[in-house]
Amino acid sequence: MAKVSGFAQRNPHDGENVSEPTEAYLGYDRKNLYVVFVCFDDPQKVRGRMSRREDVYDDDNVEVMLDTFHDRRRAYAFQTTPLGVQWDAIWSEASREETNGNFDVSFDTVWNSRGKMTDRGYVVWIAIPFKSLRFPAIEKQTWGVILYRGIVRKNEDSFWPHISYKIAGRLGQAATLNGLEGISPGHSLELIPYGIMRGFRALDTRDPSHPYFQHAVAQGQIGMDAKFVIQDHFVVDMTANPDFSQVESEDPQITVNQRFAVYFPEKRPFFLENEDYFRTPIDLFFTRNIGDPSAGIRLTGKQGPYSVGLMSTDDRSPGLRVPDNNSLSGTRAYFTIARASRDLFRQSSLGVIYTDWEYPAAREFNRIGGVDTRLKFNPNWTLEGQAVVSSSQFGSNYYAGPADKLELKRDGLHFTYDGIYDDISPHFVTVPGFVNRTDIRYSFQEADYRFRPKKGWVVDWGPTLINRYVFDHTGLRLDTDYTPYLAIQGRGQTFIYLFPYEELRERLRPRDFAALGVTATQNQDYHEHSSGASILTSYFPKVTLGASYRWGDGVNFVPSSTQRPQSMLGRSDTGTATLSLRPVRPLKIENTYLFERLRTSDTGSGIFNNHILRSKWNWQFSPQLSMRVILQYNSVLANTPCDSALPSCAAAAAASSTDLPTGKQCKADCLITYLVHPGTAIYVGYNSDLQNLHRNLAVDPRYGLDSSKGYINDSRQFFVKVSYLFRF
Repeated sequence: MAKVSGFAQRNPHDGENVSEPTEAYLGYDRKNLYVVFVCFDDPQKVRGRMSRREDVYDDDNVEVMLDTFHDRRRAYAFQTTPLGVQWDAIWSEASREETNGNFDVSFDTVWNSRGKMTDRGYVVWIAIPFKSLRFPAIEKQTWGVILYRGIVRKNEDSFWPHISYKIAGRLGQAATLNGLEGISPGHSLELIPYGIMRGFRALDTRDPSHPYFQHAVAQGQIGMDAKFVIQDHFVVDMTANPDFSQVESEDPQITVNQRFAVYFPEKRPFFLENEDYFRTPIDLFFTRNIGDPSAGIRLTGKQGPYSVGLMSTDDRSPGLRVPDNNSLSGTRAYFTIARASRDLFRQSSLGVIYTDWEYPAAREFNRIGGVDTRLKFNPNWTLEGQAVVSSSQFGSNYYAGPADKLELKRDGLHFTYDGIYDDISPHFVTVPGFVNRTDIRYSFQEADYRFRPKKGWVVDWGPTLINRYVFDHTGLRLDTDYTPYLAIQGRGQTFIYLFPYEELRERLRPRDFAALGVTATQNQDYHEHSSGASILTSYFPKVTLGASYRWGDGVNFVPSSTQRPQSMLGRSDTGTATLSLRPVRPLKIENTYLFERLRTSDTGSGIFNNHILRSKWNWQFSPQLSMRVILQYNSVLANTPCDSALPSCAAAAAASSTDLPTGKQCKADCLITYLVHPGTAIYVGYNSDLQNLHRNLAVDPRYGLDSSKGYINDSRQFFVKVSYLFRF
């Protein structure tokens, strides 16, 4: 095996030697690539705990990145903790906000790892089958390779070769791996059949005037995922009758009183894998819009400088959302996306994209086509751009219009910059994508400067300035936003953000808000100010703490019919708190609390209070066996009383400020998992939901919809799911 040493820091002190001696060894045989890390350290200070697969963020770790096409654009990443807990992902040089950076963590494949603590640190062994990789079909391979070691307590990230903050991206700084000869991923075939048995009871409210409970004591279902490899580097994925019952419930977000739709990330495996082939600057393929597919097919791969992605799937949800007696019951929509790109120069590219949504039953469609590019001018500056046009038919209405985006980015050791310009026409529509605002010309700029002290607890600190302007296509100013803040990063994974002052102007138009149009014939302009602070720290080995709080002005976006437009501006408070505990090595407890409150400015009476409390427990009994329990409470308390000592309180209490209904919901989710490796697993799960549904749903006492305690169990399910990976 070839020995590698000379790891260098990227963080906290770019270019300095790794603080703890680190060695790596690489070798291969006909079937596997092997990597061994020997990490010296004080074993009492090493953070390594038994966790479920991919839960590695609180532990020390090592990683190998493989740019198998040596195109400096895309690489596999395989990471483990000192106990061998696995994490894998696809790294793309083009960062995307919707994936929170460059890593696409949806990638899951079969590989082996083992880790062991020693009296001088720890040793990790990794074996990556060539069947799990895609690379050119040539005799002698040339790959890019990066090795990494992370030491959590020191905020230390060290790489071989040196991956500097002074240069944007990683793969352009990778070492070249030669000497791999006579290997091939083979013409592999993977089949993952699954079977599920479930019992459930759920409230059907498709016809609000006649709700009823659906139920089944035992209901079976089978399906299959398949993967075919064509000429070593093209992959065809197919799914038939997919089931995603084991997918974790949504992470909590505040969704009430939001001006625009809230983004929830995709979690279903079929839509996540290789989704970076379809990613463009404008989010034109948001797969959460595919509600209930029965079958899908995807082709992805790369040949020379050309990358190709093609996906097609149906969606049963349009026909399932309406009552059985509706003429559209049982109908389906169809999604298709095609994308191709060509590499240019060292790390630039040019691409085309086409998306198509068809709903034949209603004779509706939405089609989008366009071009995009990524240009890397030098080691620091990158420009991304996209221009598309849509054509849509909804009922008797036809819409068509363009959309454009430009983003200029600079990465560096001290100074970073991000500038965005969007131009979305009034009649641009994307059904498959996520564009929650049209008829805008949008400008966004963010500039950061970070000081990096050589000594002390502070790793880096510095100011950030954000400004945002939004105009419509008539030239009318809609929004302006100025947000300066101070960021401090300390050792022990500690992050502090101070927001002393934000100035925001929002102009609401009657055509955007029906409630505003009832009482106003002109636009309403709101001038808002807010302040805030947040902190997150993993300084203590068994505890991670986080808290944030913002206070200031806020707009009531769901006013009652009696609310005057000028009084829709109130006082807003938003807070979050997180507490992650590891009382013993196999157990991790993650707690989250979200709070938002909006009050009237004159009397202080509550417009609404929103509380979300979530607790997630995960026991990892062995590398394969785990149990997860999630408990969540969500309440919206609308039109709450004000301080009775105020003279105006009685009058305020008699008037409603918002049309939001008061609601309470309790969720429970329990899942036992025996995961041999991705594709081969047994899941046993139970989930339940309680809500204080309105009494007007109590159309028949037999269904128990009229609950004296205010809570109704509107859905519950018990299931057992078994899947097995056949790999040929």
